[in-house]
Amino acid sequence: VGAALTLGLRGGDLLLAILVLPLYIPVLVFGAGAVQAQVSGLGAQAHLSILIALLLAALFLCPWGSAAAVKIALD
Repeated sequence: VGAALTLGLRGGDLLLAILVLPLYIPVLVFGAGAVQAQVSGLGAQAHLSILIALLLAALFLCPWGSAAAVKIALD
C-alpha cells in the first residue's frame, strides 16, 4: 500500500518510510509483549490474537487500498 501511494512521486523514498513506519509499531509492540509474556510465564495468546487480527485486517483491506492508490496515480 505504501509503495502504491508513492507511485510516480519524485523523492517518494522518504515519504514511503514516513508512511509505513507507523504501521510497524503495533507489530513490534505486540510481538515484544508476546515474547515478554511467554518468558514471564503468563502466556502469549492475547498478544498473538491481536497480531492475527491485525494480519487479517491487513489482508482484507490492503488490496483495495493498493488498487485505489494505483488508480489515482495513473489518472
